[in-house]
Amino acid sequence: MGIAERREREREARRGALLEAARGLLLERGFGGTTTKAIAERCELSEATLFFYFRSKEEILVSLLFEGIDYWAKGLERLERQALPAADKLARLWKYFGDVRGEHPEYFLLSAHLAQPRATADVTAEVRAEIVRRAGANFARLARLLEETTG
Repeated sequence: MGIAERREREREARRGALLEAARGLLLERGFGGTTTKAIAERCELSEATLFFYFRSKEEILVSLLFEGIDYWAKGLERLERQALPAADKLARLWKYFGDVRGEHPEYFLLSAHLAQPRATADVTAEVRAEIVRRAGANFARLARLLEETTG
């Protein structure tokens, strides 16, 4: 294992710590109270160091949003693959929603915030298109599950 690999692991660990700090601050203070300065301070870093890992607060929020979209995708895909009676699958779907709400309330908060018209104004058109593509795939999964379980 070389120096480059170690540095990359350290960079990913620091990036993960910053996302974790942002996650906590979002839940504690909401969007207005979550600043890049507060995120950096929570990780005992300077704000300038934070900007080495993320260009802006919006990039941090979008990173968390993609994390949430991917989390939902994995769970919905698992449910789709299960061969269960419709009522049992529907019950598991509701349970999954409840589990996500309990374990990752920030995913609901981010989704609600980023659904607002101006919330993604500072992200590139390419990133907005990727949000739409990934989230749309999840809505399609959910629609298939609901059709399968409720007819």
